Amino acid sequence: MAVAPPKVLTIAGSDSGGGAGLQADLRTLFACGVHGMTAVTAVTVQNSMAVTGYTEIPPEVVAAQIEAVATDIGVDAAKTGMLASAAIIEAVAEACDRVYIGQSIPFVVDPVAASMHGQQLLADSALDALRTVLFPRATLVTPNLDEVRLLTGVEVRDHADQRKAAEALFEFGPQWVLVKGGHLWDDPGCLDVLYDGSKFIELPGPRYDVKDTHGSGDTLASAITSRLARGEDVPTAVRFGKEFIIRSVAAAYPLGGGVGPVSPLWRLEGGSGQI
Repeated sequence: MAVAPPKVLTIAGSDSGGGAGLQADLRTLFACGVHGMTAVTAVTVQNSMAVTGYTEIPPEVVAAQIEAVATDIGVDAAKTGMLASAAIIEAVAEACDRVYIGQSIPFVVDPVAASMHGQQLLADSALDALRTVLFPRATLVTPNLDEVRLLTGVEVRDHADQRKAAEALFEFGPQWVLVKGGHLWDDPGCLDVLYDGSKFIELPGPRYDVKDTHGSGDTLASAITSRLARGEDVPTAVRFGKEFIIRSVAAAYPLGGGVGPVSPLWRLEGGSGQI
């Protein structure tokens, strides 16, 4: 009989176009060799061009999904994506407390709060709930620069600003902060900064001339979470995630008439491409 692989729970919204959200999470988790489970927070109406609508799942149903899988199957690590509202964030936090996610179980919070064009997706009350309710429970938070601006007010224009942003985010209580540099468009490279309150770890990478980057944040956070589920420490897991997203951006493909997704499928073709 086969042994079950590590088990990862994603608490996120559904992307009907399959480029981001829990769909991107699940395919990344599969490519990383772990079993993916879901607690659906919202159902979006979207394609490669735009999000035209969404329906929130009732907070008590989101919480019930978390507890259902955690108390039967078990969770080795968990991550969040789109959480939609303050009520859902609070329900997620309470449910995670009951099953030890964010305590003995690693918890990655990807604070999906801005569109790919930098527009605010969450109400101010939900941003406050991220800061005060979810971040103190997080093993790692992984904002992009538009989310950094919404959460802290820090406008990141260079690498020194990335460090300031990391310090500001750390004040909200997570164990680690990863400030991603993908939206630092004038930078010829793509530097991410990892911070634990005492030291900065710089993670450089190339910047590819591609427009198909949908789901890049989800893919990175899921790859990191897959390694935390295997018992790796945060810096090791983040380094794996960085290499994984570099390869996934390079393998991105066009889809529809808009922005296509980054692709973890490079890791499956011919059984090659292991990091």
